[in-house]
Amino acid sequence: MADNKCNRDFLDHDRLSVDEYYEVEHFARENGVSPSQVSKLIKKNGNDRMTLTQAVRALRDRK
Repeated sequence: MADNKCNRDFLDHDRLSVDEYYEVEHFARENGVSPSQVSKLIKKNGNDRMTLTQAVRALRDRK
């Protein structure tokens, strides 16, 4: 029997998990910053992907 397409997973894809290093590493690579910078941005701004992306842009604009 086919999977029920109405069932959704419980993950929140709008959030970045600081506990999952591969997520931090992937986000860092996508945005041209280091994983340690991403960790610092998460501590300062929270783990919302949109907010973090804006913070990365602001960080790059300052340089």
